[in-house]
Amino acid sequence: MRAFVGFFTTKNLYEHVEKLRDESKGFLRGKWIEPQNLHMTFQFLGEINKEQAVSVLKNLQQLVEKYSPFKVQYRSLGVFPDRKRPRILWIGVSKGENKLKKLANEVAQLNRRAGIRIDSKPFHPHVTVCRIKEVDKKKLSGLMNRYKGFNFGEETIDRVALISSSLTSIGPIYTVVEEFYFRREEG
Repeated sequence: MRAFVGFFTTKNLYEHVEKLRDESKGFLRGKWIEPQNLHMTFQFLGEINKEQAVSVLKNLQQLVEKYSPFKVQYRSLGVFPDRKRPRILWIGVSKGENKLKKLANEVAQLNRRAGIRIDSKPFHPHVTVCRIKEVDKKKLSGLMNRYKGFNFGEETIDRVALISSSLTSIGPIYTVVEEFYFRREEG
């Protein structure tokens, strides 16, 4: 199974994505992420077997005991790998960024014990909104500058999931294998 650990965002983020899509119609061609597929990935696992999947599920069950729900604020636009070679357009996070980084790090450390490799790139909290095929870099830079510091809304993060990803000709199909809700009370 091809899988990752993460969570799906709420639908209200998609209203902003549609606005970005409309604003960039004349200068950006790419694969925009469907509303039901907007998510944050804590760790991409790649192909894992049944035993590894069971280990990941046990790790997540253990992890959620230590967390209580927390708020994140989606803010600003960015690109990977950089503005000279933009391949991915994303919405970043301001409030809650450190908690997301801590959670992603704990997920990776627990899964490493299950024999799952850790990505060498540091975790950067973001929600991918478009996989860029062609773009006018100057106009994209203008769009990113317009949205620098823009508040895309808040959301309470209260769960983490193991999600399988099936690649198809029309794009990925994501299926929640199992979702775990944070156990601790806020405060």
